[in-house]
Amino acid sequence: STDVREKDNCYDVDIDMPGFDKNDISLELNNGYLTVSAHKDENHDDKAQDGKWLRRERYMGSCSRSFYVGEDVKESDIHAQYKNGTLCIQVPKMQAQPQVEAKHQIAIEG
Repeated sequence: STDVREKDNCYDVDIDMPGFDKNDISLELNNGYLTVSAHKDENHDDKAQDGKWLRRERYMGSCSRSFYVGEDVKESDIHAQYKNGTLCIQVPKMQAQPQVEAKHQIAIEG
C-alpha cells in the first residue's frame, strides 16, 4: 500500500513494506523514474531451523514499483527512511518552467 501526500515544496511517499529488512530494499533513480524494489530470499528466515514447513504464507520473492518524479530531480534531492515496516520517501517538488510559445506566422493565400 502506498500513500502520496503533496506539500508546498515536496511529496511524501509512504510505502508499507512489512516483513522486509532495510537491507532488502533498494531505491534507484533513472530517467526521471524512482523505482523502489525489494527482495526477500526464501532462505533468509531458515537459519538454524529444524523440521519441515507445514504452511508458509509470508511473502518470499521480489517486488518493485516505479514513480515518475521528473527529469530534474537528482538522487541527492531524495531522502528515504525505513521504520516500523514503512518506507518513507521525500521527493522535492520541482518548479515547472513556463514554456514560452514560439510565434509562427501563417501565410495567407489568395
